[in-house]
Amino acid sequence: MRPVTIGVLSYQGTVIEHIQALSKLEGVTPMEVKTLPALEAVDGLILPGGESTTIAKLLDIFELMEPLRQRILQGMPVWGTCAGEILLAKEIVGEQHHLAVMDLTVRRNAYGRQIDSFTEYAPIHGISETPVELVFIRAPWIEAVGEKAQVICRVNGHAVAARQDNMLATSFHPEFTHDLTVHRWFTKEVERHKYSQPQ
Repeated sequence: MRPVTIGVLSYQGTVIEHIQALSKLEGVTPMEVKTLPALEAVDGLILPGGESTTIAKLLDIFELMEPLRQRILQGMPVWGTCAGEILLAKEIVGEQHHLAVMDLTVRRNAYGRQIDSFTEYAPIHGISETPVELVFIRAPWIEAVGEKAQVICRVNGHAVAARQDNMLATSFHPEFTHDLTVHRWFTKEVERHKYSQPQ
């Protein structure tokens, strides 16, 4: 594993959990991202679970929304979990879009309130063909995908993960499990992207 720096957008949400997961992977330097210099310093970025409207407001306040959008469009690997998935989506049922870079329509809080949280096990196509633990907390689901995106996981008939080019979106929270499968996969994507660029 060649060294990579992976950021976690650190305004609000499951920041510590993602940092802890990344710190268990060889060759990975986790980094909190709140400012433009920090964003420019990372090779890939995780948008954590939390409150999507709050995170979006803080991206605007700190003038990071457009620079982040541009880095994603330029190919930086990005992974949004739960609220992060909502931030990436081009369409959000009942809410204005935010980064709007991923060809998805998402329904926020589709699975209900906090007390309706649950765990399932399912494979994630292209990431793990054996079932992995999926934790859902006030989770969204993907109502529709456009031509550019591909659904890679379904639970009880609902799409809960998708890929598009350099972007991964998951309705569930791998950071709340001891399973590093998705974090390890994302790290390899970041490594592949970083070392394929002209030095």
